Amino acid sequence: MEKNDLRIVYMGTPDFAVESLRRLVEGGYNVVGVVTMPDKPVGRHGSVLQPSPVKVYALEQGLKVLQPERLKDEAFLDELRALQADLQIVVAFRMLPEVVWSMPRMGTFNLHASLLPQYRGAAPINWAVIHGDTETGVTTFFLKHEIDTGEIIRQVRVPIADTDNVGIVHDRLMSVGAALVTQTVDDILAGTVCPVPQEQLAESSGPLRPAPKIFKDTCRIGWEGTVKSVYDFVRGLSPYPAAWTELVSPDGKRQALKVYESTKLPAAHALPCGAVRTDGKTYFHVAVCDGYVGLTEVQLAGKKRMAVADFLRGFRLSDDYRVE
Repeated sequence: MEKNDLRIVYMGTPDFAVESLRRLVEGGYNVVGVVTMPDKPVGRHGSVLQPSPVKVYALEQGLKVLQPERLKDEAFLDELRALQADLQIVVAFRMLPEVVWSMPRMGTFNLHASLLPQYRGAAPINWAVIHGDTETGVTTFFLKHEIDTGEIIRQVRVPIADTDNVGIVHDRLMSVGAALVTQTVDDILAGTVCPVPQEQLAESSGPLRPAPKIFKDTCRIGWEGTVKSVYDFVRGLSPYPAAWTELVSPDGKRQALKVYESTKLPAAHALPCGAVRTDGKTYFHVAVCDGYVGLTEVQLAGKKRMAVADFLRGFRLSDDYRVE
């Protein structure tokens, strides 16, 4: 079978999933339908419906789009069957019921932004950077019952530099992952796939780290950590959803402060964790157990994101402040 004869249904929602779909379309693969999340209400009253990035691209390409509220809805399943897909591809979508992932005769494979079995879950890129990993990657695997546990088809390793934030790693994996998706389709067409159970890789990959969904409370900075752990935490959440802390004034007033960039400043000191050191003009350092973390790009609640020098021009910060 040629790639333009293989009937593919693609499933995805965010920007990360657009690049793989673009590579399939521009590569001449036969995408017969796209499944994405329903339009999201936005605005003050939720009166405006915002389509997903995948839907926007799919409609631009004239592709058929399905947006089920429930994946077990019979009307949706009938529409999906009518597409007569040979293969389904999932990139950053949602957990599929068996009635969906078992439908195509060649199966359903997923692109996951980690080197499985590490970082199973919703936020693998964030957690890899938060933990200070120097390497991550992308994995394609066939779906089965338990989430992110199916047999591995292919993996590509990608380095993480000490200066990379999650946005940089996201974009790198998005591009590498898109190439892996088309390579995986080619392998399936050629009949050269030899899937490997994840259990075979688990022993050599060390203790398994999960990648649970990130909530606001997850993003609060713990200043009792080390210089490196706080620095990695900040870049693992930048630019989105962003690490945050509370800036506490001498009179006890609290203001939320997001931190987008920081620097590592190892040093010996006797200050309590969270103590602030600043000249009020050029630097904003926070004490941690083994030194200081220099905050270099911040955003006060209700204000714009800015370099710390610009922040200090409009905010009278002193050593009497602390962060918690």
